[in-house]
Amino acid sequence: MKKSVAIVFGGQSCEHEVSLQSARNVINAIDRNLYELTLIGIDKGGRWLRFEEADYLVNPTDPAKIRLSTSGRLLALLPGSHGGQFVEVESAHELPRIDVVFPLIHGAFGEDGSIQGLLRLLAIPFVGPDVLGSAACMDKDVTKRLLRDAGIAVAPFEVVRRGQVPVFATLAERLGLPLFVKPASQGSSVGVSKVSDEAGFNAALALAFEFDHKVLIEQGIVGREVECAVLGNHQAEVSVCGEVIANDEFYAYDTKYLNDGQARIAIPAQLAPQVSEQVREVALHAYRILECAGLARVDFFVTDAAAIIINEVNTIPGFTSISMYPKLWQATGLSYPALIERLINLALERAQEARQLKTEIFL
Repeated sequence: MKKSVAIVFGGQSCEHEVSLQSARNVINAIDRNLYELTLIGIDKGGRWLRFEEADYLVNPTDPAKIRLSTSGRLLALLPGSHGGQFVEVESAHELPRIDVVFPLIHGAFGEDGSIQGLLRLLAIPFVGPDVLGSAACMDKDVTKRLLRDAGIAVAPFEVVRRGQVPVFATLAERLGLPLFVKPASQGSSVGVSKVSDEAGFNAALALAFEFDHKVLIEQGIVGREVECAVLGNHQAEVSVCGEVIANDEFYAYDTKYLNDGQARIAIPAQLAPQVSEQVREVALHAYRILECAGLARVDFFVTDAAAIIINEVNTIPGFTSISMYPKLWQATGLSYPALIERLINLALERAQEARQLKTEIFL
């Protein structure tokens, strides 16, 4: 019997359009001999909508203009003793039972533990890390502190919260120049700036605070941008390493998704074998420290002196046509459809383990 998979995409974050691209690629690649699909899009107002595959996106091939269609039917969620149920509001029609959710909402409300907590309450299995791992990886400040305490190298940084007035000269003296200023809980390089003077710093700080209440000020690391994909629960595996070679100042949002030709991906990364193996070992260590499960992409800087420094960890990495996560697994010998199947099976495996835990003391 085919498994019923709900692909959930869109959302209220700045990465809404990237999510639509990811969803389109997963929907196109998933093996229809194994899975029945339910498409659930969340619009920018937070409404959950059911879509038909024939009409769920407008401008699907244009990253700058892609958007949800207006054909979605409003959904409600009904918790219950044996799991949640999705119901179409207008018709009161119940959706078929969903075996597993594949969340493809990048950023806030999708990658930060929010939707994971909701699905836990609804007793619906889902792809990717649980609440704790998702939340810890989304907040770059928390990520860095956990990794640093575990002995894993991260770029030196300071945290600034809304209402604080940091002194540029002090930060520049401690961290050096250039500095990177970024919202603590955003992805896809949203709100990130590279600065070398006080005027640029003040503008970058104002921009970052448009997206978050907590901002990271990081030392600029001179190094190659290397990424690894991790897959698994208890027995996780690590892909070959890949390298992002950006022609812009850094790997910004426009470089990633809008400007063709502004970045090149090299898979495998041209690293010495021992350095490549060390990167993969650190990726797996970080995955475990941060309570990840299912999947994550671990991003590094590798310096000329072969220092290995983690930049960030993404628990719902991109699945667009140019995204590194599926490309890394393809280069490692796992096709796109086979990767999706593995992710779904890992979600079901973790849900089965959770059902075996006791929820009552007196039995």
